[in-house]
Amino acid sequence: MPQSILIVDDSEHFRQFVCRTLVEKPEFLIFQASDGLEALQKAQDLQPDLVLLDIGLPKLNGLEAARRIRRLCPESKIIFLSLESSPDIVRKALSLGSQGYIHKPRAQSDLLLAIEAVLEGKRFVSGGLEASHRHEVHFCSDDSALLGSAARFIADALKAGDAAITVFTASHRAKLLQQLRAQSVDIDAAVQSGSYISFDVNEMLPIFMVNDWPDSVRFFEAVSSLIARAKQKHPRVVACGECSPTLLAQGKVEATVQLEHFWDEVARTHDVDILCVYPLPQDRESDAFNRLCAEHSAVSFR
Repeated sequence: MPQSILIVDDSEHFRQFVCRTLVEKPEFLIFQASDGLEALQKAQDLQPDLVLLDIGLPKLNGLEAARRIRRLCPESKIIFLSLESSPDIVRKALSLGSQGYIHKPRAQSDLLLAIEAVLEGKRFVSGGLEASHRHEVHFCSDDSALLGSAARFIADALKAGDAAITVFTASHRAKLLQQLRAQSVDIDAAVQSGSYISFDVNEMLPIFMVNDWPDSVRFFEAVSSLIARAKQKHPRVVACGECSPTLLAQGKVEATVQLEHFWDEVARTHDVDILCVYPLPQDRESDAFNRLCAEHSAVSFR
């Protein structure tokens, strides 16, 4: 069965290059758009199997276009093609639920490889792009901001076909489900398929805490087992939760920093995207706060 591909780039010359590259593949149906708004309309009408998306688009940039396409076309896969090569941009693009990122100078060698990989459910990033691990922290002004950050992160992963491991307090678990349903996530199906794996903080912490300290052997055994289970059916895994914030709320500062160090190692070694959500601290100048931030790849305030 033919697979439809929507090429979105404001350069007609580059669109024609992509078309010439793909024309030898009769299994592809090719469509084009020259700006972000046109891309949204055509994506909604066509529901393509794959969108090849530039970032520097007129009218609506590619990152925002990708965010909206994910909602309009939850089954469509996205590959960014861009001259941008900074780790932050690559990480941001992949965090939006895209499955690939091609650096335009490498398009001639990478384009078909990337399309083949992504259509098979794999992720592709051009060589030489240092898409470093993602272990982010959001400091949130209230519960609404905290749950909103977590829900967007998890919803993007689930809609991209990835698995999500979450660890929240009992009250936040229930509210998070409401938020995910509000973002059109079929959470019941996600639970049944094993793509949404949820734990209560009070269930998870005793698994690896020994004498109020995170035991490295217990932690890595438990987390590695969960990740392996999730990756059996899903190409990627993300994790989000409140284990460390719970320890911090209990005044266990050193244990919190140590646990974040463990999570950072998980992000590096298991290729897992991790988001930690904390209440906004009163003291942002303390040594403890700076050490906590240092264990994350990116810090933001919501």
